Amino acid sequence: MGQRRRSALFLAGKKRLPEIVCRMLLLLVMGLAWSFHGASCLPHPTGLTWAEEGAEGQCQCVPQLCPRATACPAGLVRDHCGCCLECGNAEGQPCDLDGSGTFYGRCGEHLECQLDIQELGYGGIPKPQCVCRSQGAVCGSDHITYQNICKFQEAVREREKWNLSITSDGPCQAVPQIKHHPQDQVNMSGHDVIFMCEVFAYPMALVEWRKDEEEFALPGDDPHISIQSRGGPLKYELSSWLQIEGVRKADGGTYFCIAHNKLGNATAKATLLVASAGTLCPCSLCVRARKQSHALSMRPPEGEEEEDYSDYY
Repeated sequence: MGQRRRSALFLAGKKRLPEIVCRMLLLLVMGLAWSFHGASCLPHPTGLTWAEEGAEGQCQCVPQLCPRATACPAGLVRDHCGCCLECGNAEGQPCDLDGSGTFYGRCGEHLECQLDIQELGYGGIPKPQCVCRSQGAVCGSDHITYQNICKFQEAVREREKWNLSITSDGPCQAVPQIKHHPQDQVNMSGHDVIFMCEVFAYPMALVEWRKDEEEFALPGDDPHISIQSRGGPLKYELSSWLQIEGVRKADGGTYFCIAHNKLGNATAKATLLVASAGTLCPCSLCVRARKQSHALSMRPPEGEEEEDYSDYY
C-alpha cells in the first residue's frame, strides 16, 4: 500500500513539473524584458500601474536588473520608481513638472523643472523643461567661461582626464575675443555697405573702427559713415556695425574692427572693393554685389526689427 502511494505522488509531481518550469521561465522572460526597457521594477502581483504603486509604496525593486548608465552629461538620477540610476535630463530638455519622471524623466544635478514662460510671449503653450538653478557664469581652470554651473559640470564629465575646477565666480578675465568677424564685400558705387563685428570680453571691451592706416577712428567728420553699437546678443558681448551710405570709389580699402580692454586687444579686418556704376567687373564680383545689395534692401525698416534675447544668459 505504501509503495502505491509513493508511486502516485511521484506521478503527480512529474505532472506538475512542467507547470513549475513554465512559471519560472515566464518570470525570467518578464525580468529580461523589463531590463531591456531600462527598468528594474518588476510588475507587482496586484496588477497596479507604476503610478499607483508609487503612491501606495508598493514598488518592487530588483537592483540586479539595473542597466548601467554611461555618458550622462547632466549626471545620474533615480528612475521613476526610485530604484535604478539613469541619466538625468540636461538643460533645455523636457521634464515632468510633478517630479515623477514617469514620462520625460527627471532633471539632472543642479537642474530643476520649470515652465518655459517665454512661450507665452509668442502665443505658444508653455512646456516644462530643465533649467539650471544658478544662472551665474563661472570661470574654469581651462580659462574658459561657462554660462552656468550646469554647463561647467557637463564639461567636467565630458573631459574627465582634465580634472577641471572652478577658479572664480563670473567670467574669466581675458583679452577680448571677436566672435563674429566682418566679411569682405564687393559692391557698386552708390549702394549701402554694412560691416558687423561681435565681441566677447570681460572686463567689457571698447570697440572702434578704423580704415587702412588712418590715424583717427571712424566715423570722424564723414557724414555718410556711421557706427552703431549695442550690448548682446549674449551677456558680456558687444555688437558693433559700421555703415557706409552711398558708397564711393574712395571708400574702397581695408576696415578694421578693434576691441580692447585693460588686458589687451583683438583685431579683425575686412576689405571693401567698389566697382564704378556702368563699368564692367568680373562676373563673380558683380553677382556678389547684386546679392549683397538685395540683402540690404530686404532688411526691415529701422524700429521694426524683432529683438530676440532668448539666448541671453
